[in-house]
Amino acid sequence: MNGTQLPECLDPVASPGSSWHPNLWHPTTQVATAEPPLRVVAGKGVWLELEDGRRLIDAISSWWVTLHGHAEPRIATAIATQAVTLEQVIFANFRHPPAERLAERLSAVTGLERLFFSDNGSTAVEVALKIAWQWWHNRGEQRSQLIAFSGAYHGDTFGAMAVGERSAFSAAFEPLLFHVARAPWPATWWADATVEAREQEALQQLDSLLETPTAAVILEPLVQGASGMAMVRPAFLQAVEQRVRQAGALLIADEVLTGFGRCGALFASQRAGIQPDLMALSKGLTGGFLPMGVTMAREALFEGFVGEQPQLTFFHGHSFTGNPLGCVAALASLDLLEENPDRYRGIEERHRPHLERLAAHQQVKRPRLLGGIAAFDLGAEPASYFNPAGKELARRVREHGVFLRPLGSVVYLMPPLCMEAAELDACYAAIATALDEG
Repeated sequence: MNGTQLPECLDPVASPGSSWHPNLWHPTTQVATAEPPLRVVAGKGVWLELEDGRRLIDAISSWWVTLHGHAEPRIATAIATQAVTLEQVIFANFRHPPAERLAERLSAVTGLERLFFSDNGSTAVEVALKIAWQWWHNRGEQRSQLIAFSGAYHGDTFGAMAVGERSAFSAAFEPLLFHVARAPWPATWWADATVEAREQEALQQLDSLLETPTAAVILEPLVQGASGMAMVRPAFLQAVEQRVRQAGALLIADEVLTGFGRCGALFASQRAGIQPDLMALSKGLTGGFLPMGVTMAREALFEGFVGEQPQLTFFHGHSFTGNPLGCVAALASLDLLEENPDRYRGIEERHRPHLERLAAHQQVKRPRLLGGIAAFDLGAEPASYFNPAGKELARRVREHGVFLRPLGSVVYLMPPLCMEAAELDACYAAIATALDEG
């Protein structure tokens, strides 16, 4: 030992009753102040079963990945069958039927012809950024600017951090992040009287930024997730796309959160009425079963990397690129989406009456709804990630059998698509009761 002493909350000898494991390091968690994690032993549908026998509704799809519910049997069976056939093979030298079928199907539903595999949402964004930048480089055209939007979150790897909003999450790495130009994101909510003026101001600033030769503009279509479920109107994104096209830049849609029915259409870009050149996908891609990311790209971009010169090559890859288990999970998830489209197409209207009733509560501000994502701010102050109000509400809601993980003072629901009406009722009832108790 080097003499470093564990905090008491992590020391299994000094604190035998603690729920902190002495060898685990949890993400985005300050162990000095956070509640110890709950120990979960099973999941089924929308339900999580804890070690002590309690059951909780997973109302946020376990960080937005569990698309069809926990332990979904069709996906589990597809993975098990594939595991005894071909579990992994180097994708630089081989291809296999599950990868081919997934590429064909995602190309058909996104309108983007080429699929590049990675392993999570951050790397799917990294790939999109690198393709966009190198495509211009391969053409011999100097475009020195990337544009993102205020409040954006695109992941925790370095390129993804750079295009995301600079915050406490990235502050330690600021000297290592490349410059990104940033346009305003005119987030809106129910009964928002100022949205049109803010949209025009944002578009004017984008016009000014696009006067500089720009390689690409990246955005989260319709809703910025991690920054507080900040939603914009489709017409704004259509105006953004028009300007990007006029400037000759590429448009990147980060659909890591918004893809696969979360926003009431198969992809948020489709609901917004825009067609990106590149699209990053992950989270619900495999129904939440396995880590996998993909970046979809227009054929014209792929062709810009084809030639006799080695330097034209896209030198990027992952050990588990095109993993067959992830591919069959994604194919099974797509089957479920195609067989049950009403699950995502009608989910917004199932949320609406509940959120309308909740919006009358004095603590509920700026209610907003998009597909299966319902959100509101606690109190009138600007939303803050470090506001403890959300954690306190989540604690009270958990006592009523529902698991939430607010984004600071932003409370949201994003349940699995399999959630039944009675289970959704229970989620809103737990929130309403917890608000009254506060």
